[in-house]
Amino acid sequence: MTTSTATSGTDTSSAAGPLEGVRVIEVGVFMAAPFATMQLADMGAEVIKVETPGSGDPTRATGPFVDGEGSAFLRLNRNKRSVALDLKHPEGLEAFLALVDTADVLVENLRPGAMRRLGLGPDELRARNPRLVYASASGWGQDGPLSALPGLDIMAQARSGLMSITGHAESGPAKVGVPVCDLVAGLYVALGAVAALRRRDATGVGDYLDVSLMETGVSLAVWEAGRYFATGEVGTPQGTAHQSQAPYQAVPTSDGWVTVGAITPKTWEGFCAAIERPDLHDDPTYTSVADRRLQRDVLMAEIERTTRTRTTDDLVEAWSRHGVPCAPLSTFDQVFDDPHLRARDFFWDAPDAAGVPVRQIGSPLRFDDAGTARRSAGPSLGQDTRDVLTEVLGADRARAVVAAGAAG
Repeated sequence: MTTSTATSGTDTSSAAGPLEGVRVIEVGVFMAAPFATMQLADMGAEVIKVETPGSGDPTRATGPFVDGEGSAFLRLNRNKRSVALDLKHPEGLEAFLALVDTADVLVENLRPGAMRRLGLGPDELRARNPRLVYASASGWGQDGPLSALPGLDIMAQARSGLMSITGHAESGPAKVGVPVCDLVAGLYVALGAVAALRRRDATGVGDYLDVSLMETGVSLAVWEAGRYFATGEVGTPQGTAHQSQAPYQAVPTSDGWVTVGAITPKTWEGFCAAIERPDLHDDPTYTSVADRRLQRDVLMAEIERTTRTRTTDDLVEAWSRHGVPCAPLSTFDQVFDDPHLRARDFFWDAPDAAGVPVRQIGSPLRFDDAGTARRSAGPSLGQDTRDVLTEVLGADRARAVVAAGAAG
């Protein structure tokens, strides 16, 4: 396995995160629930990932692989413990319920109704443990006419409208390069769980949280809603350009691309000075940002005529010197070895079950009094089953559950 040469990061494995002492049960697959619980684990919560014996989270089987595990799985499920339980087996179900009795939060992203059919819906589990915060992530939500349909990130991007404004009009619809609805839904779940825990600490009563990928996507349409509800205008694909501002987009250079945003009088003046185009600044056609947006096609053609003659580094240096927001368009090999991120100790190495270091993307959360947890990469399937079951059931009962074939 290869890893970056960047620093492995400060060891904060012993630091007490803000969620230390919170126990989270995850019944999650693929992206939304695991990403949510990864946030909670990074903040110090104990996350126990409950998986199906023999197969586990399907992300484990998605390559490329490191020591037989899916590389993405090892990152998405860091700082967690894995318990393999057959929830359809009476012994496995009993063990799971005992685990829930000790939990503060449960996060699941199975198809709506799946947990209820197992007798593990929010009503049943919160009746057992009134302090439990139960969170569900799904494609379309737990009710409504679409709720029973399967829903993946790309369907949520499509139905939420995000794909209708992504890409270029002439090349057809495009999805966001990352599974944005999955990932942001996970962030909403984590945020909602923390909010529910705060209220529970005041009232003693947990809550039920229902987050859908579709509504997550729609919630991001801030500019599109502002325009539609004010004027009735429907958003369209703008490429890299902004819906309402100009110049605010990526422009070609002699050796790549650079993004720039000159949307105030001061930055517009600096923008023109940096590329030695005072004629653009003095042209009354482009006086205001509204004028520049209306004339964007003509304006950008003039700007690109100049930027194509200069290198990316040259333009970034010139615009930065004039106080104009700008950045090069980086590929991920550049990102994962970015000197700024290395200086901020963003990437770090976590040992997998075999002790092999696995490079991790850091958490954007930074706290004054404690770092986010940096303990381990994603666990092997059922790695912690015996230990966790012994904690909640006792050694004899734990052995019996495993012997009955209800646990892996």
